[in-house]
Amino acid sequence: MRLGVIADDFTGATDIASFLVQNGLSTIQFNGVPENIENITAQAIVISLKSRSCAVESAIAQSLEALRWLQQQGCDRFYFKYCSTFDSTEQGNIGPVTDALLAALGETQTVISPALPVNGRTVYQGYLFVNDQLLSESGMRHHPVTPMTDSNLLRLMERQATGKAGLIPAALLDQGANAVREQLAALAAQGVNYVVLDTLHETHLLTQGEALRDMRLVTGGSGLAIGLARQWASAQPASMQAEQAGRPQGERAVVISGSCSQMTNRQVNAYRQQAPAREVEVQACLEQGAAYAEQLCDWVEANSQQPLAPLLYATADAQQLQVIQQRHGAARSSEAVEQLFAAVARELKARGWQRFIVAGGETSGVVAQSLGVTGFHIGPTISPGVPWVRDIHQPLSLALKSGNFGDEQFFTRAQMEFPL
Repeated sequence: MRLGVIADDFTGATDIASFLVQNGLSTIQFNGVPENIENITAQAIVISLKSRSCAVESAIAQSLEALRWLQQQGCDRFYFKYCSTFDSTEQGNIGPVTDALLAALGETQTVISPALPVNGRTVYQGYLFVNDQLLSESGMRHHPVTPMTDSNLLRLMERQATGKAGLIPAALLDQGANAVREQLAALAAQGVNYVVLDTLHETHLLTQGEALRDMRLVTGGSGLAIGLARQWASAQPASMQAEQAGRPQGERAVVISGSCSQMTNRQVNAYRQQAPAREVEVQACLEQGAAYAEQLCDWVEANSQQPLAPLLYATADAQQLQVIQQRHGAARSSEAVEQLFAAVARELKARGWQRFIVAGGETSGVVAQSLGVTGFHIGPTISPGVPWVRDIHQPLSLALKSGNFGDEQFFTRAQMEFPL
């Protein structure tokens, strides 16, 4: 058995890859569908796409290309990975991509399991919670690209996709894997295509893994990978060897934050009290471009002898973000900041920087692409779902964090626990 994972953004891919390695599956991750890759020996292959918030047609095309490539590598089980906060719009892209993958595999049913209890994402009666809040009452309701104003996963799927959604509640999961398998069969007989799985704690994830080990396509966040990896792992798991291959190395570190999530705001505010920090100005991004990137790199270099790495951040709270978007336009300001971070990453690499700590899924993808990262080994975990990773071909190590992951001291701990 070989597992193929199709992840809809970069940090989501490293998130699930870290859980697969921790739970016994040797794993390698690629940034996009690779070319000219031979002799992959890992038990799981993760492909990171940039398909979360692009046009639906593009998301489907990217996902199907990844599926075909994974099939060519011998994968016979597949996992569509999206964010644990189900980031999507009324049109997609989770529903349409799920439909396309089901059709390509000749399947009619899959599961919807975004939960990750260790990071406060749980599902109850089909409603997604972020810690003790409904998704629609959490900070995700202010997301600049995919504001989540409904917490009901059944409604979300049926609005986006073409099929019918059903639920397996927590009480039935408590009865064990056989009960879950029987209910999946019963729902299939009723024409249910997308089965939402309640998940309140890790035991539910382990039950799901046992019940779903033979399902050809599953969908969800990274939590489901815990249960599945433990079912599929070999008798002598390669997790320690895989983590060693991805341990951070290299010289000179920088922290780059583009996420505007609540947790990243807290992390940036905490780190600013301990290390050199400079805010990225959207107006300067738009007006000065490459010259502004050079100016920021000079500032990073001037502050690189401090105990903690310098921080460049475009992180803003909901009110600040609204002002920025009203002044410059949401798409225009976001694109300008992404282009700036890409230019900064390229220039710092040229100047000898080898460690990049990055916050935000979109920002992580942009930085990795600008650094020429096409694949990497998964290393030790900094926080649940956030490992250090090491480039396969270059002396580069990266910590790529989804916006809401990690605690307030994440940036500091990533350096202090794994010193240069």
